[in-house]
Amino acid sequence: MVRAGLTAERVTVAGAELADEAGLGQVTMSQVARRLGVKDASLYTHVRGLEDLRGRIALLAADEKTIRIAEATAGRAGKDALVAFANAWREYAHRHPGRYLATQTPIEIDPELAAKAPGPRRAVELTYGMLRGYGLAEPDLTDAVRLLRSTFHGFIALEAAGGFAHQRSPQQSWLRALDALHTLLEHWPPSREGDSS
Repeated sequence: MVRAGLTAERVTVAGAELADEAGLGQVTMSQVARRLGVKDASLYTHVRGLEDLRGRIALLAADEKTIRIAEATAGRAGKDALVAFANAWREYAHRHPGRYLATQTPIEIDPELAAKAPGPRRAVELTYGMLRGYGLAEPDLTDAVRLLRSTFHGFIALEAAGGFAHQRSPQQSWLRALDALHTLLEHWPPSREGDSS
């Protein structure tokens, strides 16, 4: 049994790898223990249980995805930044489907761990920073963030589920969607705050 060097980080990485290979729903304490060559009970020294492990996987994935987006968008603005941002997001989801799903699934995350994790906070900063390049301010910034997240995640989820059976390739539609988002962001409609409709 490989017990030496077992840490919360190693347990989390093992869980993340399993999530990518078999699906987030297939991650169990027993499967992770088997992967690490230890007994189930050994894991509880490092993580409190399955929900804690999944929360740690989500934070790991958020950190990884944010780093890739930051690298892709560095020095870019406007449409170049939007396309780089979106492509880095989608590429991460393709390469790490289980980890990615953890970032999009409601999971109860230890507040202390969440407070120390830079990924989610940095993701917000990067997204808002990119959108400020389009001249947006609140409340439009928040609305635009939600639109981007809905578009990116919706496209990725449908793509992963085989939802694009048309002969036109998903990549072509993805590029056109980014063109459309850029046009919308450049011509963002006036706020209707206070409008009761």
